[in-house]
Amino acid sequence: MQESHTFFFQILAQQPPNPMMQLLFPVLLLVGMWFLLVAPQRKRQKEQDKMLKAISAGDQIMTNGGIYGTVISAKNERLIVKISDNTRIELDKSAVSKKIKKEKEDEK
Repeated sequence: MQESHTFFFQILAQQPPNPMMQLLFPVLLLVGMWFLLVAPQRKRQKEQDKMLKAISAGDQIMTNGGIYGTVISAKNERLIVKISDNTRIELDKSAVSKKIKKEKEDEK
């Protein structure tokens, strides 16, 4: 019985490795990395784009630079944001990092 096992392993050792099996591991590794890294980033980007499209006058926002303000008007890709009583700035929509929820929305 021992001899038959040894003979089987000797035959396996003489055969060249299957090229398809050698390619299987790198392909599975790339697919796994895509699911772990790329797919979540695409989901976050879609959520960010949806949030930017929904910005309208009266919304409170925070910019990428950490400036808080209230949107006065939104036209195409530009926003006019009031950051204090007499201070308004014009921003590109891509400079907005998040929309601040109003207290009324938080209570719901």
